[in-house]
Amino acid sequence: MITRAVVRGVGHYLPDRIVENAEFEKTLDTSDEWIRSRSGIERRHFAAEGQTTSDLATRAARAALDNAGLTGADIDAIILATSTADLTFPSAATMVQAALEMETGFAFDVQAVCAGFVFALANANAMIMSGQAKRVMVIGAETFSRILDWEDRGTCVLFGDGAGALVLEAQEGEGTSGDRGILAADLNSDGRHRDILYVDGGVSTQNTGHLRMRGKEVFRHAVEKLAATADAALQKAGLDHADVDWVVPHQANLRIIKATAQKLDVPMEKVVVTVQDHGNTSAASIPLALSVGVERGQIKPGDLVVTEAIGGGLAWGAVVLRW
Repeated sequence: MITRAVVRGVGHYLPDRIVENAEFEKTLDTSDEWIRSRSGIERRHFAAEGQTTSDLATRAARAALDNAGLTGADIDAIILATSTADLTFPSAATMVQAALEMETGFAFDVQAVCAGFVFALANANAMIMSGQAKRVMVIGAETFSRILDWEDRGTCVLFGDGAGALVLEAQEGEGTSGDRGILAADLNSDGRHRDILYVDGGVSTQNTGHLRMRGKEVFRHAVEKLAATADAALQKAGLDHADVDWVVPHQANLRIIKATAQKLDVPMEKVVVTVQDHGNTSAASIPLALSVGVERGQIKPGDLVVTEAIGGGLAWGAVVLRW
């Protein structure tokens, strides 16, 4: 027997404000057709004035708790993946902890940009397998609208705000690839590629900064690295492409999603796609897509799911789990 980190509940939250592509035509040299053809994005959600990342994360966490039939008191730890925390410190995760009235346990943030949720899942899995925690709330939440340059049509039309959450719970498995829960993870980073996707500011530079991206180079790295990390995670789990029921990729760009699926030899019918409605929500995109996939009736108990993501750093990784 082996301890597995099994999904007990899932939920998400999107801010009320929906921004259609046409809104950008008023201030930028762009069009709905231009944005759709290059990214597949049709709309995105933006947080309201005064609405913070921890607010979004708390809403998603409550939805996941409701789905699991649990309360904040049942959770041992919160890991929140974000690059847009409310404050320099304390962590946004501790703010969610307080909001959920979780008076014991621990909470912390993970920062790996768009790959953050995959990194957070791997950390949660390790904690559960080691006995450090029995139930872990894993959240991805972002307010990327706060760091966009509204004059840069190559980036500001691509991103949105939102949050998604999973409750992972320790359960006994047989130690085979047929077990429910996280079966394998593969994490990577390469700091030499920092300049192709970054924010040109931060605490020690005394400047908030804006997101900067060299799109063609990001695309080139993304397809190659996403397929490779998904392959590596499947190999660690003792599984193959043919075993996959659903790929739930980071929702950055429809062309990247399609090219990666082709490289993995997985038909698009087995790929959960939400980028058209949410844009790129960075660390929130995978848990958002997981929650929507369950809501749609796509992802069902027992399905083998592969998640993969790449973000600034560069940081990238994949997780294989049986729902």
